[in-house]
Amino acid sequence: MAKRANSLRGYSLALVLALELPCAALAQNRPGSANPQTKNPSAAIGGGVYSALGPGPANFDAHDLSGIWNMSFPQNATQAELEVYVSQFGKGDPPMTPWSKERFDKTKPAFGPRGVLVAQTNDPAFQCFPPGVPRIYLHPFPMQIVETPKELIMVFEYDHSVRHIYTDGRQHPPDFTPAYMGDSIGHWDGDTFVIDTVGFNDKTWLDRAGHPHSDRLHVTERLRRIAADRLQIDFTIEDPVAYARPFTSSMFFRGHPDWSLMEQVCEDNADFLSFEH
Repeated sequence: MAKRANSLRGYSLALVLALELPCAALAQNRPGSANPQTKNPSAAIGGGVYSALGPGPANFDAHDLSGIWNMSFPQNATQAELEVYVSQFGKGDPPMTPWSKERFDKTKPAFGPRGVLVAQTNDPAFQCFPPGVPRIYLHPFPMQIVETPKELIMVFEYDHSVRHIYTDGRQHPPDFTPAYMGDSIGHWDGDTFVIDTVGFNDKTWLDRAGHPHSDRLHVTERLRRIAADRLQIDFTIEDPVAYARPFTSSMFFRGHPDWSLMEQVCEDNADFLSFEH
C-alpha cells in the first residue's frame, strides 16, 4: 500500500476526534470563496485552497468523479480558522429558529468554542452512531467515489459508511423510513453532478459543533471536478423547522490515485477517554 504522506491516515478515530486536526476547507462568505458558476478553477477558489495545493494536471474528464478523495485546507489559515473549518459549515452560527436554538444550547460538542471534555460530550458520534449527511464530510478520512450506469456510490473510510445516489431517473419515494444518510438521487447539470437528499431522521448533528436538524432536512450537493486531482462540493442546507433560511458552504478535496481505503471501525476506537489522559 502506498505511503500517505502529510495525511491523517496514521491516526485512530479517537485521536482524530480528540485533536481537532485541520483537514477541511469550508468556505462561506470568505474572500475568494467558491462560485459554483465560475469556470476558471483558480478564480473559483480565489487563491485559497487551489493555490495552496498548486495547479493539478490539465487534462481530465469533468464527468468522471471516480477515485479516492481526501479533504484539502488552506495552508496559510490560522489555527482558529482551521478549528472552524473542521468543526462546522461556514463561519458563525447558521440562522437558527427558536426550535433549533433550544436544542443547540443543550448540545455539548467536543469541538469549537463550546467544546467540552470527551467525558462530558453528548455528541452522537462518540456513541458510534452514523454521522449522517452532510456531517460525514467533516470527518478527516478519505472517501471513494464509484460510478455505475445506474448510481454513484460514495464509500467513506469513516466506519465504512456508504451512500447510494441513484441516477436512473427515479424520484424520492413518497413514503420512506427516515435514515441517517437519507434518500439520495442525482443527475448531471452540465459539468456539475447534483445530489438531492431528503428522508433523514433527526438523530444526527449537522456538524461537529452541535448544530441540530429536524427530519425536514434537505441537503443539495453540487460536485464539480475543477482539475484532474481537485474536487469541489458546494452545499445548500435547508430545514424549515431548524433554520430560518437556507445556507450554503463549500468543501474542497484532492485526489489520491495511489491510495486505497483502510478498514476503520468506530467500535474498535470506542475508548475515547483514553486520549485525554
